[in-house]
Amino acid sequence: MNQQHQADDNFEGGDQGREATGQREPTSQASGTQQETREANLPSRAAVVHQHLRLEGQKELSRDSMALLWSAIAAGISMSFSMVARGVLHAHLPQTDIGFLVECLGYTVGFIVVILARQQLFTENTVTAVLPVMSRPTLPNLGALGRLWGVVLVGNLMGAALSSFTFLHMPMFDEATHQAFIALGEHMMANTPMEMFSKGILAGWMIATLVWLIPAADQAKVWMIIIVTYVMAIGEFTHIIVGTSEALYLVFDGHITWSDAVVGFALPTLAGNVIGGTFIFALISHAQIRGDVEAQRECKQGLFNRRQR
Repeated sequence: MNQQHQADDNFEGGDQGREATGQREPTSQASGTQQETREANLPSRAAVVHQHLRLEGQKELSRDSMALLWSAIAAGISMSFSMVARGVLHAHLPQTDIGFLVECLGYTVGFIVVILARQQLFTENTVTAVLPVMSRPTLPNLGALGRLWGVVLVGNLMGAALSSFTFLHMPMFDEATHQAFIALGEHMMANTPMEMFSKGILAGWMIATLVWLIPAADQAKVWMIIIVTYVMAIGEFTHIIVGTSEALYLVFDGHITWSDAVVGFALPTLAGNVIGGTFIFALISHAQIRGDVEAQRECKQGLFNRRQR
């Protein structure tokens, strides 16, 4: 256990030391140089990505609840753009294999908007906010993670519900597009709860992978988002926020009941997304980095002992 905490302390570097002493990060070129130096001391490129995401997660865990809620509501609204874009394409494309492949490009729109706008999306936080908790699994950290997850999930669902209700009851779309929204929702709801859960695991894994890839993507960030979420669309993997927009459109139009939406879609999909993003991807990724850090620490300790002799 002591080795585990020592590995975590080594991995976290001087970040917590500076926080404890109240020192501020230097700015501009000096800050960039120190960041490069810290990254150069990490054992692998994967550890650099882990460090970046862990620090981002620490910031998110300390944010004000109302700020998180408003960002999450905005994200829920933005994610409904996936349903809108795909529905509009569905309404105007022939129902062929080629038409389906083109239509699925619309699914990527919501993710592009949310990620580039840095809005709070629940399935991103199954990785980013979890890494600092895995590094230091204390009760305060677990409580902060529970608060973040709860606020962001509620906000996302509120935004998705508001969007679906607005799209249905305001004269925004023609009848063909309305029927396309219905068709997309009914196609998703044709899955059994076990299929929702299983597909949700893969969707959670893929979003977690995307979060892991983005720090290194640089100018290819948009293409990375498109590729990963496009595969989710053509694979028809279930995502709790995008799917909520589609399911609630059916609820508000009277095609399914609230029980159908919650029990048949939301609960199994949410469980799958969390398991795929947190209990599979994040745990495996963190275990990999911890192994690298412990190996590096043992190597340094061995060199130190030989010098002492």
